Amino acid sequence: MAGRRPGQTQTREDILVAARNQFGQHGYNGATIRGIAAEAGVNPALVHHFFGSKEQVFVAALNVPINPSTLADLITQGPRDQIGERIVRLFLGLWSSPETSQTFLALVRSVAGNEQIASLMRQFLEHTVVGPVSKALELPRLRITGAAAQAFGLAMARYVIRVEPLASATDDEVVELVAPVLQYYFAP
Repeated sequence: MAGRRPGQTQTREDILVAARNQFGQHGYNGATIRGIAAEAGVNPALVHHFFGSKEQVFVAALNVPINPSTLADLITQGPRDQIGERIVRLFLGLWSSPETSQTFLALVRSVAGNEQIASLMRQFLEHTVVGPVSKALELPRLRITGAAAQAFGLAMARYVIRVEPLASATDDEVVELVAPVLQYYFAP
């Protein structure tokens, strides 16, 4: 196996291509840092150098502009009766931010049109959000995925399809409308 190669940007991209392929073929549990490194033609230490943990490689391969532990912490930390509002405000902030909105838009379009990306997204949600939140809040996974479906539906209607009047409603109006629905899923 090769060690460090010239061209940091290309090496990083080669690792991401290999990671997408490995996660797509073997799933999150079956993919390994060694397998990703072997496919990219680099030493596993270089994968760790660029990305850190397997989870971080996975997030980078999906190009998700939010740290999944941030999302899980947001849901599980703080008053339980305010989870719905926290989630809606986070989603609205991410989707309206110039730094993250285009990435989310590209991700949603990719998930809808590419089974490999859809599979990676399912695994991402399972391992970084659904599982940890379900365990932390002692709620069935079905409830967590129901809440995720509501949040993704909101994003699709407001930002992708741009259904009116939802698309032009203020954030506070959307929070008032959607937060109670999301809150339902987190009731003990």
